[in-house]
Amino acid sequence: MLLPQSGALELKEYRQHRFERPQGATEILLVRHGESQPANPDKPFPLVDGQGDPALGEVGKAQAIRVGQRLQHLPIDSVYVTNLRRTQETAAPLCAHIGLTPTVTADLREVHLGDWEGGIFRIKAQEQDPVFMRMQQEQRWDVIPGAESLQLLQERVQRGLDRIAASHPDQLIVAVVHGGVIGHIIARATGAAPFAFNGANNGSISHIVMHAGNIIVRGFNDSCHLEPSAVFSKEGS
Repeated sequence: MLLPQSGALELKEYRQHRFERPQGATEILLVRHGESQPANPDKPFPLVDGQGDPALGEVGKAQAIRVGQRLQHLPIDSVYVTNLRRTQETAAPLCAHIGLTPTVTADLREVHLGDWEGGIFRIKAQEQDPVFMRMQQEQRWDVIPGAESLQLLQERVQRGLDRIAASHPDQLIVAVVHGGVIGHIIARATGAAPFAFNGANNGSISHIVMHAGNIIVRGFNDSCHLEPSAVFSKEGS
């Protein structure tokens, strides 16, 4: 029997590979809406289905333009927004670039803040109200009177995500949503504490992949398309 000459054996090599979206999965870019108008205790925000509905402020409009510029060259199949106009106004520049009409999904609207809707939440947070401090400590929205529980939030957000995934296998989707919703999705997917990912920057992009009932987290709070000062500033909810 002839043996292979020295050095003639082929060695198998196993390279590291970049992540690829699994077959049938849905890739979702979660965009937080741009900064909305400031809260004013003497002029509460208008309400839609009991939730504050401020328009974008001037900074938020600029952030929306930057989001559109950042994403316009991607192969986006559909854009989703909520029933609150700050998400619709944020999506408008991107939709104009790519020629898509956004789909409204109310299930991904912001956390319902009960008695603190209409801008009151921002004021209470700024004042470090005792109820706000307790809410942060216990990491439960429903410490606020009338606010949404984590269970109810989870049920509707998961319902909204499941509908998007079922409608868009093997596609890339943009969903312009809210800071509390993004934080909730990433925390649930990673098994983190409920408020661990709250505070994504206005106009930031987080990245998830939905596959076989699971959520794969690919990125959080990507803000490189925004002004450097906006990346590290404190922004309202």
